[in-house]
Amino acid sequence: MKAKSARRAVPPAPTARGTAPGLAGGIASEAELYGITELAREYGISLRAIRFYEHKGLLAPRRINGGRAYTRRDKVRLGLILRGKAVGMSLAEIEHILSLYGEHGEGHARQLDYLVSRIDETIAELTARKRHLEDMIAELAAAKAQFRRALTGRRRTGQARRKPGRIRAA
Repeated sequence: MKAKSARRAVPPAPTARGTAPGLAGGIASEAELYGITELAREYGISLRAIRFYEHKGLLAPRRINGGRAYTRRDKVRLGLILRGKAVGMSLAEIEHILSLYGEHGEGHARQLDYLVSRIDETIAELTARKRHLEDMIAELAAAKAQFRRALTGRRRTGQARRKPGRIRAA
């Protein structure tokens, strides 16, 4: 997993319901349809990012009158993609997790098993990093204390050696 200096917050679970402009009227078997602009606005991402996930095969919107119509399933998948990216997963890993679910949720238990094991691995990795960072902080604090003692000692001996009335050049 890669660490990034500036990360977006994990996106919220999709809650708003809506229909894409010009798509109302129950055209699809799933009554809820969303336009690309609507999804981009809700998740705070660009249209280009959504098209990128579509190009990678992670989203499969329907085409109605030349426009993209995203179903509730697409919307949920987009939320999962963004959450996966926010915690440092690669697109390949996100694709694997999404594929475990299946077309109708038949692999949901497998998906959850995988996620639990992946979370356990991540927690172990982060715990090891945390220990390493704590060790580094302790080492730096010890070095800092040693350097301060050395500085204090030099200042004392330096002040005692100085002759009164002389100004030392910096």
